Amino acid sequence: MTNNDILRRIRYIFDIDDSTMISIFGLADYQVTRELISDWLKKEDDPAFQECSDTKLAIFLNGFINYKRGKKEGPQPKPEKRLTNNIIFMKLKIALNLKAEDVLEIMDLADFPMSKHELSAFFRKPDHKHYRDCQNQILRNFLQGAQHKYRPEI
Repeated sequence: MTNNDILRRIRYIFDIDDSTMISIFGLADYQVTRELISDWLKKEDDPAFQECSDTKLAIFLNGFINYKRGKKEGPQPKPEKRLTNNIIFMKLKIALNLKAEDVLEIMDLADFPMSKHELSAFFRKPDHKHYRDCQNQILRNFLQGAQHKYRPEI
């Protein structure tokens, strides 16, 4: 999955409009224009399409955490220069204030059941012996399940 796909899906799942997208970036202390957001959300074959970098998606996800849970006092976390699916998954879990059981329920909604042990492997430190890389399929199914949970009418 590309960063642009992830941004598009999050926007759709939570029905976020342009002005809210701008304010979410603002919550992470980053200014963005409506035009830039529009270019990130375009399909790859559109001439105005711009690729969303790992850092920009990390900024958005940090802002999304602030948007969903409230902004903490003090300096904001530094955005990652390199994002992995594990980091994206973790940030979404934090933003939505999900416990393991909630994530497993969302995965079930996407017809992708998994065990608590499988799930916990994605949230471990990379040097832990039980750490597992989160593949695109896992993240895609989580987002699909989230769509069923947060936009059931669609």
